[in-house]
Amino acid sequence: MFIDTHCHLSLEDYDNISAIIDENRKSGIEKIIISGCTKVSIVESLELSSKYDDVYLTLGYHPSEVNDINDDDLFLLKEQLCSNKVVGVGEIGLDYHYGTDDIELQKELFRKQMSIAEKLKLPVVIHSRDAVSDTINILKEFPKVKGVIHCFSGSYETAMIYISMGYKMGIGGVLTFKNSKLSDVVKRIGINNIVLETDSPYLSPEPFRGEKNSSKNIPYIAKKLSEIFDISIDEVSKVTLENTYELFDLK
Repeated sequence: MFIDTHCHLSLEDYDNISAIIDENRKSGIEKIIISGCTKVSIVESLELSSKYDDVYLTLGYHPSEVNDINDDDLFLLKEQLCSNKVVGVGEIGLDYHYGTDDIELQKELFRKQMSIAEKLKLPVVIHSRDAVSDTINILKEFPKVKGVIHCFSGSYETAMIYISMGYKMGIGGVLTFKNSKLSDVVKRIGINNIVLETDSPYLSPEPFRGEKNSSKNIPYIAKKLSEIFDISIDEVSKVTLENTYELFDLK
């Protein structure tokens, strides 16, 4: 059994969500954690968590939303984070890939959401793209908060900084890509520091690269991990489940 610790599930991407959930279950996916990271997706995610027993949530505003978020939205987010089956704040963080005009606004929103997580004693799911140094510096301001570095693909040295602060590395389909150097980093950091994720509908693993992703593909990521660590898929399941349950309050 496996848990997908980070995915996106909406009618915008999938015609039949019930069918997707059923496929996940048949593939041995015990639970999924949907990331609601826009105003619209937060509402939709809350509805899905009420409908399906195995759907849990992290909620928070993605850095790309920074120009549309005000203090009223953050006040509402605090209330939404107290909803049943919400297990974390995210995905939140910094993204400088498309430019740096809004850097200070991104940092402000990031800090405000980290503060909310600290007050509510919730783990966070961190999005960091082309912003490693600033991400690390802001995380250091909140030493009591732990979480996941979503879609980690950085260096061993960067991973160990995050791990030293109490973070797990979210590992997904990129691990299976033929040109990926992530395998070497993953082997060095050890499976005890890893949780599984898909980021679906994005980043499908091989042999489905380029196709729409879903949580049912988690076993392909687990298979790659079993090869890297020379252990059984059952052992990958056991350890990654333990890591996930340690971090998230999944009832």
